[in-house]
Amino acid sequence: MFSGFMIDTWLAASIVAVIAGVIGFFVVLRGSAFAAHAIPQGAFAGAAAADLIGVNPLLGLGVFAAASALGIGWLSRRGRHDVVVALMLVLLLGLGSLFVSWNTQYGPELFALLFGEVLGVNNSQLAPTLLLAVASLLAVGALFRPLLLASAVPEVAAARGLPVRGLEIGFLVVVALATTLTLPVVGALLIFSLMIGPPAAARSITARPVVAIAVSVAISLLTLWISIAVAYLWNLPVGFLVGTLSGLAYVTGRGVTWARRRSVSGGATS
Repeated sequence: MFSGFMIDTWLAASIVAVIAGVIGFFVVLRGSAFAAHAIPQGAFAGAAAADLIGVNPLLGLGVFAAASALGIGWLSRRGRHDVVVALMLVLLLGLGSLFVSWNTQYGPELFALLFGEVLGVNNSQLAPTLLLAVASLLAVGALFRPLLLASAVPEVAAARGLPVRGLEIGFLVVVALATTLTLPVVGALLIFSLMIGPPAAARSITARPVVAIAVSVAISLLTLWISIAVAYLWNLPVGFLVGTLSGLAYVTGRGVTWARRRSVSGGATS
């Protein structure tokens, strides 16, 4: 489990877990879960288009992910955010289906981009994954304070003169960057659960941003590590395990919140 090709798997999964935990915190804080679901679908459509014309699918993945983020950010200025994201999601899913139907050859890479292929990560993917991870973390670090304020209390951020719309578009581009990084490892259908479950659980446990981010990363790491170990030992789908453990993490977080409130109310009553 800790030798040969599995070393690359553990390293790539750990990088992905850290990025998902950090970016996911802001996704949950901003209530942008729907957008975080739509952007990976756009990335998959780009990978399908690239594979169709004989280009590296990762190139199409990155281009379409960025275009999806910019499109959602720009169109949201002129309409309701949820409607824009829903329409973008439908369009991207339709494009992905169209490109796949035009492809006369079965592309295992495309299947992996949907459901992930964490056990099939090779050494050549580690360097690009690490570079994108560093770029994502640097972007979040540069935007941290204004993005935190604009996410928690956008009205106050606007009153202080912060470019709230610009921060939104910038954050969506960071989500697109993180999507490009994580999709080849966990897939378009699983990155959503990894970016939502652990961060939502962390926010249930603590309200302090830095601590919540640390807890979110820790839960993300445990989720992927346990999923890989169980998948390796019992030949179960990694996607099923990631989705299930992410959901359990959120339920556990809500349970901690409920127990804390019950303890406080009980102490106040006595």
